[in-house]
Amino acid sequence: MNEGAGSGAPEPPPHYLGHRERLRDRFVKAGAEALPDYELLELLLFRALPRRDVKPLAKTLLQRFGSFAETIAAPRERLTEIEGLGEAAAIELKLVEAAAKRLVKGSIAEREVLSSWSALVAYCRTAMAFSEKESFRILFLDKRNGLIADEVQQTGTVDHTPVHPREVVKRALELSATALILAHNHPSGDPKPSGADIRVTQEIAKIAGPLGILVHDHIIVGRNGHVSLKEMKLI
Repeated sequence: MNEGAGSGAPEPPPHYLGHRERLRDRFVKAGAEALPDYELLELLLFRALPRRDVKPLAKTLLQRFGSFAETIAAPRERLTEIEGLGEAAAIELKLVEAAAKRLVKGSIAEREVLSSWSALVAYCRTAMAFSEKESFRILFLDKRNGLIADEVQQTGTVDHTPVHPREVVKRALELSATALILAHNHPSGDPKPSGADIRVTQEIAKIAGPLGILVHDHIIVGRNGHVSLKEMKLI
């Protein structure tokens, strides 16, 4: 009789399984605010990577991209460059980004936009602040300042987006909009307006005004905050 056959103790469960249960329990009892960024990322990665310790991967992602928000906002192609993060895990992270954008957009979609200014700024930051490329977004409003449409007009490079004022106004006329809120991002992180930002805003307002279309504001967002050209008295 072979005494070794079947006599050994069962293999202990992987150490990360207990960690996962403890982390989930802490999230349920204390909420997301009790978790540092890397642990929140771990929770997101659990479903896509069920048989791995994902703590090192979560920390690698933060080291590469800088923060939780920047990791979620990173292009899928860049996420999959990280060793150990496959297509399925990258898609899980992009789903979180899409859900966050849908959530904050819902906070302004059915309301008078100017009365929901903090929600509007939160939406612009969520949608654009952590993008690696500059993009120019326009919110088209009706006479009650309700949202008709939210459109990205142009996407450019890391530091430039071509904006054509007459095309912006043409689109407003097509939508029967009576007011606009302009928004774009600075991938550098610094939301301070450039001379070009100021000039294009003033040119849009100059063309739109005689047609009965008001430019309420131009919001510039970046990782380090946001600015309002109206508050700066540049419109």
